Amino acid sequence: MKHLLFLISAIILSFSVMAQDFSIGPKAGISTANIKVNGDGFESGDSEFGYHLGLFVRMGGSSIFMQPEILFTSTGGSVIKTDNNGVQTDFNANFNRLDIPIMFGLKFLNFFRVQAGPIASVLVDYQIEDALKVPVEVDYKTSSFGYQAGLGMDLGNLIFDLKYESSLSKMSKSSVAFQTDQRQNQIILSAGFRLF
Repeated sequence: MKHLLFLISAIILSFSVMAQDFSIGPKAGISTANIKVNGDGFESGDSEFGYHLGLFVRMGGSSIFMQPEILFTSTGGSVIKTDNNGVQTDFNANFNRLDIPIMFGLKFLNFFRVQAGPIASVLVDYQIEDALKVPVEVDYKTSSFGYQAGLGMDLGNLIFDLKYESSLSKMSKSSVAFQTDQRQNQIILSAGFRLF
C-alpha cells in the first residue's frame, strides 16, 4: 500500500511540474450501482441510486491530461440469498466511502475527453440489512481497488463526466453468514466547476 501511494504521488508530482494547464474545483453527481456476487445461493439484486461530492484537479497539456479526485461517495446495492429450501431473502446494502480516482485521458476538439484510470476506495461505514430491517454483520475490507473508464465534456468552466466503475478486489472477507465474493459496479454521472 505504501509503495502504491508513493507511485501515485510521484505520478501526480511529475504531471504537476510539466503541466501547462492546471485547474481545480468542486465536483458532484449521481450514480446507479449494483453488487456483483459470486457464491453458492447468492445472486445480484436491484441497482441502487447513490451520490458523490468532492474536489477534482486537472493537470496536463492541450491534449493529454491527468485528473485526480477525492470524493465522498454514498452507494449501495442489493443481494438475494436462496437457502436449500428455495426460500429467498433480500439484503439491501449501503456504503459510505472515500474514493480517490485518478483519471488519465486524451482531449479532442478542445472539449471532448476520453479517460480511464485506477480508483482506491476507503470504506467509512456500511449498513446491510434484510427485508425486515434486521442488520447483518459482514466482514468488509477497509479498502479496495478498481478502475473507472468513460467520456467527458468541457463547456467553459463546467466539466461533465460519464464513467463506468468496477472493482478489481473483493469488498468482503470470508464470513460464515455471508459467504460470497462481493464487488461493486457503478455507472457514474457527475458535473464539476473549474474555479481557475
